[in-house]
Amino acid sequence: MSKSTQGTAVVTGASAGLGRVYADRLARRGYDLILIARRGDRLAEIAAGIQAQYGVNVSTIAADLGKEADLESVASRLEADDSITLLVNNAGVSTVAPIGGTTRAQFDAMNDVNVNGMARLTYAVLPKFIARNAGTLVNIGSILGFAHLPGATIYSGTKGYVNHFTRGLQNEVAGTKVRVQLVAPSATATDIWELSGVPLENLNQEAVMSAEDCVDAALAGLDLGETVTLPSVEDATLWKQFEELSGKLFAAAQNRRPATRYA
Repeated sequence: MSKSTQGTAVVTGASAGLGRVYADRLARRGYDLILIARRGDRLAEIAAGIQAQYGVNVSTIAADLGKEADLESVASRLEADDSITLLVNNAGVSTVAPIGGTTRAQFDAMNDVNVNGMARLTYAVLPKFIARNAGTLVNIGSILGFAHLPGATIYSGTKGYVNHFTRGLQNEVAGTKVRVQLVAPSATATDIWELSGVPLENLNQEAVMSAEDCVDAALAGLDLGETVTLPSVEDATLWKQFEELSGKLFAAAQNRRPATRYA
């Protein structure tokens, strides 16, 4: 019998990196789990270990969220499961290359998984959370959703969508008991770097956070009630300043006349 006290948490991209750590930490907190990733064999191994250690129920779904049929199958399953109380949209794809050096398959994969997959699974659970006035959505964005670097144009664009989409949802659930958290890490030690074509050892190791530290910081931010968690940013006032400047820019744009510099 499950020892769950929190309902069921869904974690995508759960076979490695942040997803695997989230699975462990959420099981420790008393959640049953639904783990989703492409690598079914690794999922089964992780599930067995978590069940043995924490005594919660763990089910797995081997699926490629970049494939429409797989995505719809997963979404339908989540829509039908009323035990789900938390979703971590962690699955992501990255290719570090200029757009001219990116294949069409790589281009599509980043958009299909990072944008469409995240949005579709959000839509599968969030309306039910709102209807019952309870539930938590965690979307893993990126600091690159607020910035841009050479070779990361497509990835930054997809994470910009995640960041803004999640912030918009936060406005929609304001005043309810539904939680929506945006986590925006910087460089993190996961296998996404190798898959992106950039060996992890090529990075400045002083700027790379461990997956464990990143997830633990993200969950601490959730416990603190943060809507946006920047795991590696020490000065929290920087986010406040960023938000204030964004608001000023938006307010300044509400003008029917062209700026005088264009006269």
